[in-house]
Formats: sequence, structure tokens, C-alpha cells
Amino acid sequence: MSATPESYLNSTFEESLAIKQVFFKENFDAMITGSKTIAHSVTHGGKLLIFGNGGSAADAQHTAAEMVGRMLIDRRPLPAIALTTDTSNLTAIGNDFGYDMVFLKQVQALARKEDVILAISTSGNSKNVILAVEEAKRIGAKVITLTGGTGGKLKALADVSINVSTGTNSSRIQESHIFALHSLVDLMDRFFLDDSASTSERHLLKGIDQK
Repeated sequence: MSATPESYLNSTFEESLAIKQVFFKENFDAMITGSKTIAHSVTHGGKLLIFGNGGSAADAQHTAAEMVGRMLIDRRPLPAIALTTDTSNLTAIGNDFGYDMVFLKQVQALARKEDVILAISTSGNSKNVILAVEEAKRIGAKVITLTGGTGGKLKALADVSINVSTGTNSSRIQESHIFALHSLVDLMDRFFLDDSASTSERHLLKGIDQK
């Protein structure tokens, strides 16, 4: 019997749920540790640098927006940069040095030992991501990785590895990645961040909410 749109949609939904259930059990502690790691950095003068390719690039800038703006909790803006959004940098580095270098050069320019690197690759083998992570480790920055399957080469480089082990394609892996990214920020905001936002900042945020 051939698949119908209805049966296919149902099967992909069930697949996604099953992958997330395994992912949650395997990465419960890592997500908490990762959130604490980011909180420690941004409260001690560090920042979050985030990067990946394709859909992972979109996840990088999504996460930066949750940090600089807010997610669910009102608090001060937090320093985070997606290394995927500066088209002049990306095209200049890609043209002059090759695409493998587009994140490496930015890490060399921006990363410090008090920072956290959040590197995203569904395969764990994206060369431009791996080269940038290796450089970040030489600098002394902490590295959190989001990967899938075996975790590839990237998993072994992580201080905190968050891996979707049963993901069979990028779409399913990215569905768990976005839960992890939201959780890293939300847990930090609620439990680990030394929130020094002033009363006036809070008042301003509430005023913006009401507009």
C-alpha cells in the first residue's frame, strides 16, 4: 500500500517524537551544564559566539536574538554574536581564503578565553565549524556543540556535547536542536543568570510589552 500525505505526515510526527524522547534522556544533564556555562561566561565579562551552516546558521542567529533581546524572562541584554550574519565578512573571507575559513577568521578576531563558543553541525563534520572550534580551544574558550548521529569529529572537541544520536536526517536533528537552544537560554534566565537589570530597565521592558 502506497503512502498518502496523511500517513506520511503521521509517520514523520511519530519519528520526531521518538527522536526527541531519546534526545531528552541522553542530553538532560548536558543542557543544564551548557546553560550554566553560558551564564558563567556572560556574568564574568564573556560573550557567546554561535555558528553553523544552512539551517544551523538560522538557529545561530535565532539564539543570538534570544540573548540580546529576550526569550521569556525580562532581563538585561546579553552579549551574543551569530557569526553567520555578516555578509561582507562571509563573502570576503570565503573569496580570499576559502569557505572553510569563514568562521575561523571571525573566531580569531573576536573570541577570548572567557567566551563560550556554540558550534552547530547536524553531521558533526562540517570542516568550517571544526576549524573554528579548534581555534577557539587554542584560545581557551569553552565549547558547546550541537550535533547529530555519531556526533562526528565535532563531538570529541566539545566541553559540553549535546547530540541527537537517533536523528537520521538534518530536519529531525534540527527539531531537537531548537529545543536544546531554547532550553539553554530559558534555563539560564530562570536559574543561573545573575540578573543585574535595573528597575528602570524592567519598567522600560514592561512599557514595550504594552505597546
